[in-house]
Amino acid sequence: MDLLTTPLHDAFAPIAISFVLAAIGLNIHYGYTGLLNFGQAAFAAVGAYGMAVMIVSFDVPLVPALLLGLVFAVLLALVMGLPTLRLRADYLAIVTIAVAEIARLVFSTSFKSYFNARDGVQGFTADFRALNPYPDDVNGVLGFSRNDLWVVTVGWVLVALVLVYVALLMRSPWGRVLKSIREDEDAVRSLGKNVYSYKLQALILGGVIGAMGGFIGALGKGSVQPDSFNTDFTFIAFTMLILGGAARVMSPVVGAVLFWFLLTFMDVLLKRITGDDGFVPGWLLNPDQTGNVRFMVVGLVLMLLMIFRPQGIFGDKKELAIDAR
Repeated sequence: MDLLTTPLHDAFAPIAISFVLAAIGLNIHYGYTGLLNFGQAAFAAVGAYGMAVMIVSFDVPLVPALLLGLVFAVLLALVMGLPTLRLRADYLAIVTIAVAEIARLVFSTSFKSYFNARDGVQGFTADFRALNPYPDDVNGVLGFSRNDLWVVTVGWVLVALVLVYVALLMRSPWGRVLKSIREDEDAVRSLGKNVYSYKLQALILGGVIGAMGGFIGALGKGSVQPDSFNTDFTFIAFTMLILGGAARVMSPVVGAVLFWFLLTFMDVLLKRITGDDGFVPGWLLNPDQTGNVRFMVVGLVLMLLMIFRPQGIFGDKKELAIDAR
């Protein structure tokens, strides 16, 4: 039954959790505040590299290394936001996508004694795995190894805590101001609110949550490589957010889980119907092409969603909708 078990495994794996947290951060940026951040990959990369380099190169313990990774994410948000948030939204979009690419190139080509170029950073998971409470005989449970199961447990607990925090925050006066900024920032400014300050706070908070996604992805893989944080990372996280419905607390989780399930399901299905044991002839589709075809099929499903339900699965069309027509 790998047609179902494999997609379910991937939908709840560490890489999926990494994207869930990145999408939650984007939900604060875009869904609640209306900020166009196309550089969420940079926050995840800074968090992951900050934690890994601090542990490997400077022998910093796990918890302080995690805190330093969050500090680096805050500094990155300040670099992105301070010069741009007083300007139109498209300036932030341009800056964030540029900063994300610059960060990836820096990690790929500079300070090789710390970042190890494209080979990335490894050897930083020992302290985390030492905290693993699961016995050795849990290998293979739900398809996860003992170490992966520990990462998955910590990751989903972290997601739950972040969701509760975001839900409470968005019901507070601070969260209501963010929604008002999204609708009409001039009106909010006329009421005496410092729109620039609120936008910067939202950018920082969403970036910090994105850095947490970088932590989980790195701990799950056991390494950090720059190619893991290219522009596709941000756009996939955005896709997950829009799929679930922006400006809804649970939408990034549902969108991410559904996206990974569909992607893996199509991969397994296409491999079954092609090849020597399949009924699809090789001249029409061979197993080497299934990786690209699955993206085409999932992309078609997303296109239909945007046409018939542009606000996403749980989104409210009256509050926020993506006009696909």
